[in-house]
Amino acid sequence: MTFGQLLYLHEWLDIKSALLFSCVFLLLLDYVRNKAPKNFPPGPRSLPFIGNIHMFSMQKFHIQLEECAEKYGNVFNIQIFGPRLVVLNGYKLMKKVYVDQGSDYADRPSVPMLRDTVGDRGVVASNGYTWKQQRRFALSTLRNFGLGKKSLEPSIHLECRYLNEAISNEQGKPFNPRLLLNCAVSNVICVLVFGERFEYSDSEFQTLLKTINQIVLLEGSILGQLYNTFPWIMRRIPGPHQEIFTLWDRMVKFSNHKIEEHRVDCDPANPRDYIDCFLIEMEKWKDDQGAGFNIENLCFCTLDLFAAGTETTATTLTWGLLYMIRYPDIQAKVQDEIERVVGSSRQPSVMDRDNLPYTNAVIHEIQRMGNILPLNVVRAATRDTQIEEYSIPKGTMVVGNLTSVLFDKTEWETPHSFNPGHFLDSDGNFRKREAFLPFSAGKRVCLGEQLARMELFLFFSSLLQRFTFKSPEGVEPSMEYILGATHNPKPYQLCAVPR
Repeated sequence: MTFGQLLYLHEWLDIKSALLFSCVFLLLLDYVRNKAPKNFPPGPRSLPFIGNIHMFSMQKFHIQLEECAEKYGNVFNIQIFGPRLVVLNGYKLMKKVYVDQGSDYADRPSVPMLRDTVGDRGVVASNGYTWKQQRRFALSTLRNFGLGKKSLEPSIHLECRYLNEAISNEQGKPFNPRLLLNCAVSNVICVLVFGERFEYSDSEFQTLLKTINQIVLLEGSILGQLYNTFPWIMRRIPGPHQEIFTLWDRMVKFSNHKIEEHRVDCDPANPRDYIDCFLIEMEKWKDDQGAGFNIENLCFCTLDLFAAGTETTATTLTWGLLYMIRYPDIQAKVQDEIERVVGSSRQPSVMDRDNLPYTNAVIHEIQRMGNILPLNVVRAATRDTQIEEYSIPKGTMVVGNLTSVLFDKTEWETPHSFNPGHFLDSDGNFRKREAFLPFSAGKRVCLGEQLARMELFLFFSSLLQRFTFKSPEGVEPSMEYILGATHNPKPYQLCAVPR
């Protein structure tokens, strides 16, 4: 063997050794980083790097988690490309953890995608002292502008009229209702946050609503999960996941533009909306930076309220109309009740809700079956603690599987059937159900719950008062869905026939 051949062999062995060493090092690193702590909840065996992703279909993820619960119990752990995630199943366990031990699970985890887009800003992603101050301020401010009060009702009634008019313009022809529902629902929160509503034909407004939908789908996609596992790689390679940052930039620019407009003519003696109130509050907290009252945080708090106040309620109404064309007999019963109690000369009012038990029950069943946030929003342990007999170290990600709560066979008579009777007693009166938790529970319960409840009742009852919804001729309603960050029905068309 010549000297040149020996040199080549030596170089080849060096490369091979380096590759072998790198592989062993990465395997050991993954093992050490993601090794289950002592006395941790059980779970399926995971593979290096990818965890348990091979076991799940991303479109059936929430359903397959219930199958895991049958094997490993109501508290178990899984890995999806990264750190271990503790999953809670069933109403009783979720209530015990989120309510009785609420302070132990009040944080949000530091997830790469969230960190690179939002950071620890806003109301949804922040933690600790900042989060407490921002949540307190958001709740008190929105209440002052009518959240949960009758004073907000005229604003929603006005939007109901605009929505009904827009649907009438479709002249009974097939159309996709999603964009109009997005516009109507979003305008309610826009009045509270920005002090104005937008015309449905406003191109910038329509672009923003589409942007929210795109972000929700992309962040819940497989590429979004890969980003959270290999952020140092995914930040540098092209792909649909990069679009998330472009979309977020668009949202931030919109929010900052609105804030600058408010800074020009904000009157401390007469605040018009959430942004005005925040700008006024900044002066009071200027010596306490930890509270988060600054322009940058205002931008993300505004976006949190705008996005959250649009996406979930609009998606619920989209499911609602789909269920009505799927079950025309239920739609007819709702219309009969509205006709009997409200008539056709005025819009339904929140005051009518107690006298419309069947309509109220149908709305609740739409929320239950629609299951908009099947996995809730992930939380993190604020300290070393326990769930049942298992140890949960500080920082561990914990998620309540809302699918297992809303379809808990020990809590619901016919969990997988659309049955308004779940919310009616033997006399036909509306009844509350403890396991009805579409807004989650505990310290991180949805701060817009009261607004969403009011909107759902007023929009839904107003729509069914004015129209009968049907599938286009020859089209069978499909209950297929798209699972991103939320659980959406696949795009569909319907016909709205004036009554």
